[in-house]
Amino acid sequence: METRKPRQMKKSLLFVAALVASFTLQGQITTPQPSPFSKMHQVVGLTDVSIEYSRPSMRGRTIFGDLVPFDKIWRTGANARTTITFSDDVSVGGNTLKAGSYAIFTKPGMNSWDVYFYTETGGGGTPASWDESKIAAQVNVPVNKLTEDVETFTITIDNLSNNGANLGMVWEKTYVWIPFEVPTAAKAKKSIEAAMGGPSANDYFSAALYYLQEDLDLNKAKEWIDKAVSMNDKAFWMTRQQSLIYAKLGDKEGAIKAAKKSLAAAQAANNGDYIKMNMDSLKEWGAM
Repeated sequence: METRKPRQMKKSLLFVAALVASFTLQGQITTPQPSPFSKMHQVVGLTDVSIEYSRPSMRGRTIFGDLVPFDKIWRTGANARTTITFSDDVSVGGNTLKAGSYAIFTKPGMNSWDVYFYTETGGGGTPASWDESKIAAQVNVPVNKLTEDVETFTITIDNLSNNGANLGMVWEKTYVWIPFEVPTAAKAKKSIEAAMGGPSANDYFSAALYYLQEDLDLNKAKEWIDKAVSMNDKAFWMTRQQSLIYAKLGDKEGAIKAAKKSLAAAQAANNGDYIKMNMDSLKEWGAM
């Protein structure tokens, strides 16, 4: 018995060591994914559009009507749901899609596809329970036949213009595209009007605050803060700085008037920090 015990223990230790080595070896193995992940970003006009999806390949299989059945909801790719993200509200098939992310589901047919922009983006594959209320937009687009196979499923953003583009999907000999429009004209007009209209209230406020903090030309700071307040007189943080600039210039009456205005607006907004700061200043200046 005494001679067998160490031998049995030695065998057990060798087995454990082999097992650990096996798991370690497995943990070090990396291989390509059958459907690799892809992420693309495209600026359309002034709108950022990004797409995340996995890309399966044909590998000798018949795709549409077989691997991907006709007239059934398809995840439009592989693995996690294919998602598209718009930085602005866009128009798809006469429907407005709010800025944000959507899962793309499709129902391929022999002659046309239904394309769905679905608000629930998490999860893999199609939802266990399809919810019509989560369809933000739905469009039907014709199938275009190619003369040569495209081996790997591909999503594109084609036919770029200032005001829109096509969201394309191609695999095997099938190509479909979904036109969408972006609000470039409205954004450009707003930007031009803002630039032509001169600095904003925030621009004047930032300049005045910098001059106050750096003890630069306080008369210039007063000019800018007065312009900022005239453009946004309910901004208690602006009138607060206005009171401090006036006080530093020796205009106690103007400082008190601005502080009282800031205090009232801060109280209306229930902002405790600015209420306290204004009350402290009014006490210091003998107004309370």
